[in-house]
Amino acid sequence: MITLPILLLTLSVAIVGANSLVLSPIAGSVAGSYADVSASEVMIASAAYGISTAISALFLAPLVDRFGGKFMLLMAMTALAVALGLSALTPSLVLLCLAQGMSGVAAGVALPAAYGLATQLAPKGKESESLGIVLTGWTLSLIVGVSLSAIIADYIHWRGVYAFMSVLAVLVTLSIFVTKTWGTSAVKGKPTSPLTALRVPGIGRGLIVCASYMVAFYGLYTYLGGHIQGALGQSTASTGLTALLYGIGFGGAVFLDRFIDRYGAAQIALYVFVGLFLTYLSLSFVSVSFLGLVLFCLVWGGVNHLGLNLVVGRLVSLDETQRGAILGINSSVTYLCVFIGAMAFKPIFDNAGFAVCALISALCILPAIIDSIVSRRQIMLSLKKHMLS
Repeated sequence: MITLPILLLTLSVAIVGANSLVLSPIAGSVAGSYADVSASEVMIASAAYGISTAISALFLAPLVDRFGGKFMLLMAMTALAVALGLSALTPSLVLLCLAQGMSGVAAGVALPAAYGLATQLAPKGKESESLGIVLTGWTLSLIVGVSLSAIIADYIHWRGVYAFMSVLAVLVTLSIFVTKTWGTSAVKGKPTSPLTALRVPGIGRGLIVCASYMVAFYGLYTYLGGHIQGALGQSTASTGLTALLYGIGFGGAVFLDRFIDRYGAAQIALYVFVGLFLTYLSLSFVSVSFLGLVLFCLVWGGVNHLGLNLVVGRLVSLDETQRGAILGINSSVTYLCVFIGAMAFKPIFDNAGFAVCALISALCILPAIIDSIVSRRQIMLSLKKHMLS
């Protein structure tokens, strides 16, 4: 099942994910290289990355539909390799922000291209399984990328982190270029845009589910470390343990993706989102226990993997001629929800604590549950009409 193209797509997602995650743990080291710059100011570069990714995904991802997934992934990964190399060389914070902005432009195209290719290259009936493998690139970025970046920053230099990722991006780009087994995925299509994608039937409900799912996750995950260190009095290393367990759970759930293909997304979705709702409730109840949080982060990662597969897979299947545009909107919504989740949950976390944030996250999953119930009923009615006819 793990063919060379699928492996390259997974590595592409891993590099994009690693770049989006590594700046936070090395912000102090980066600040030390610039005059009169604090660690918090360094994170402006992360904001530049997020904004650029959202804008790029919205307006440039539709080019995937016109020029083909492989070509656009090649262009995006080439730009990402250059941007990462420039990030390693920047003499000032302003230039680092510009380099990270460039990497955001690349990421906004790379992710929709990779997700779209994952389903196009999959054997018939194994689209969810193929997409699930590519999604584990986020696990690699979380477990390997972030951990390795901390080691490189400590023992070599923070610039070595970006230089290392740039080299990896070059190797993956060259591998994509020389690999010929991409099927018909590079066939050119018709021009698309965010407007044409928004007219696709079913995309409205799909984006609502995506937004509620993403706000629930990012709103809570943003303040997990602060809760563990502040309320529970644990060390920074202990915070890393929860990220490690989450990543293991997220990656381990790849073996369950086949059940989505076997029984259908509409049949599985209700169970997955109810499971995610119960997971957030459980995180609220165990928030006073560090061991409880660590164990439930493993569960959280596993259920979230299945949820993300369902969210992305649903959007991919709406219209194969507009996958790039649709997934571009998905990425824009995702990065917008990173901002919304962090901002909306901050006063809740400051005044009521992590447990209440977890309860709010559980409530955010209700639209996905309701949508799953409606979808199941529509399928049942359709089957009844077919049997009567």
